[in-house]
Amino acid sequence: MSTSIDDSLASKGQVPKHVAIIMDGNNRWAKKRFMPGVAGHKAGVDAVRAVVETSANEGVEVLTLFAFSSENWRRPEKEVSALMQLFVAALEREVKKLHRNNIRLVVMGDLSGFTPKIQQLVQDAHQLTRDNSAMTLVIAANYGGQWDIVQAAKRVAEEVQAGRLSVDDINEQTFHQYTWLSEFPAPDLMIRTGGEERISNFMLWQTAYSEFYFSDALWPDFKEQEYKKALTAFADRTRRFGRTDDQLKEAQGD
Repeated sequence: MSTSIDDSLASKGQVPKHVAIIMDGNNRWAKKRFMPGVAGHKAGVDAVRAVVETSANEGVEVLTLFAFSSENWRRPEKEVSALMQLFVAALEREVKKLHRNNIRLVVMGDLSGFTPKIQQLVQDAHQLTRDNSAMTLVIAANYGGQWDIVQAAKRVAEEVQAGRLSVDDINEQTFHQYTWLSEFPAPDLMIRTGGEERISNFMLWQTAYSEFYFSDALWPDFKEQEYKKALTAFADRTRRFGRTDDQLKEAQGD
């Protein structure tokens, strides 16, 4: 296990409870090396391992990785097929490692779009790791933020139609309970690698007050050192949630 970036950060509450990452740059990483795109995705698996381990070491409670968006089905068929093979391999090889390290795995998204084999592997992974408590790793697969909101809206409408929920009872807190990951805290820190600075339909509802960090590092190069830069940047920020600096100081007793 590696040493912490700053042992005082966790005690001061400066380590994000929930980190969400858009893993971007695999194809460009491979192209720079005159390799096929799938080679970049394979190299990205090492970055996933490094970020998961660092998160566990630093005290992050929830780590959410955007692995495959609902829009990624539009990519070339050969690349999508290779990504599905990597997904199967990861579920077959990595889940037991997560379990040994007391890490819970959650796959969020529309699983109906995947093959029966992948759906079964996901179900098995959920079952095996459901009671683990060291950290939760969320893999967003066939997921989109707009889809998430629409699915929540449908469920709320069904509850109202069935008479189990009143329209007057619907507010931000109520609606949140029908979205994915409602049992977890909202992401404190959203990271995107690869030099791009957009959210790409990822966790639109949940990131309303997230801090954003954009890294020029391509995902396969986003290992422990780059990740710790993001965590350190987060620790240096002031989160106001609509309040002024004076209000924050007063609340902190300064």
